[in-house]
Amino acid sequence: MQKLQERLNDIAQQLKKGVTPPRVTVREILGWLNVSRRGSNVNWLVRRALEKAGLETQPEFEWAYIDGPIKFIAIGSKEEQEIISTTYQIDGLESANRKPVSVKPDSPLTEATTIMLTNDFSQLPVMTTEREVKGAISWKSIGSRLTLDKKCTAVRECMDPAQIIGAESSLFEAIKIIAEHDYVLVQAQDRTICGIVTASDLSQQFSNLAEPFLLIGECENLIRRLIHGKFKVEQLEEAKNSSDPKRTVAGVADLTFGEYVRLLEDAGRWSRLRLSVDRRQFIDRLDKVREIRNDIMHFDPQGVDPEAMKVLREFARFLHELRRLGVM
Repeated sequence: MQKLQERLNDIAQQLKKGVTPPRVTVREILGWLNVSRRGSNVNWLVRRALEKAGLETQPEFEWAYIDGPIKFIAIGSKEEQEIISTTYQIDGLESANRKPVSVKPDSPLTEATTIMLTNDFSQLPVMTTEREVKGAISWKSIGSRLTLDKKCTAVRECMDPAQIIGAESSLFEAIKIIAEHDYVLVQAQDRTICGIVTASDLSQQFSNLAEPFLLIGECENLIRRLIHGKFKVEQLEEAKNSSDPKRTVAGVADLTFGEYVRLLEDAGRWSRLRLSVDRRQFIDRLDKVREIRNDIMHFDPQGVDPEAMKVLREFARFLHELRRLGVM
């Protein structure tokens, strides 16, 4: 934490002197904390350190691509006031930061189709330089010309207008374009094309993000089934977070993950489940799931750590096995 704060303070001093500090990546900032991934605790520490230093980042630290450059801005500066902060930007996706393969307008059509076939691409940008986009070619654009019996030998004869958005555009804006055109080219501030995001990329991204949410929901539903009918309302109330006295607990569905842990930590209450499994190990796993749940509530384009996914899958499988054995 000390190293992070020192670095940010140095950056703040540079800005006060009118010196533009070099951009750094999210990965470098994480290195100042000796961690490798974002999460609710890490995000909170970085956000707190930024506020102490009087800084903001563009794009937002929590959402930015891990190896993408981050710009530091002084809070209250004219530049900060002019920025419309978009939390979920398209450049938070890895594919938006990977320069796409392209072809030239006069390239043979066979060159384009061969590249698409060998790389399993559905489309290619047609470019003359890294900044000059002339259009895009796709299986759809090729097929439409062939349907009209047009003889195409060069790429330019089969290309359509390109779909391009800025790297700082909203992810939701990009989704609309991708839904209609199957892709969008991403343009950096220096006007170079820095990536291409396709429907396949979005599908994979949301699949990676959705699985942990689904597993958490599955675990919670099975824990509720395990607890249901085993405790009186008064006992459930005893497990309620003391910092939230006004909340009413009328049943198992009103408990949080942390309260499941608190409820079952007590050996007397645990015995009511009539489970022939080790209580300490069960509670430890349940508490790990609670911690993972807290982290995934903070949307991170990196997705969930593989080790955390392993914990979720194994615990869900374990709970399903208990249900198959008839204990819930």
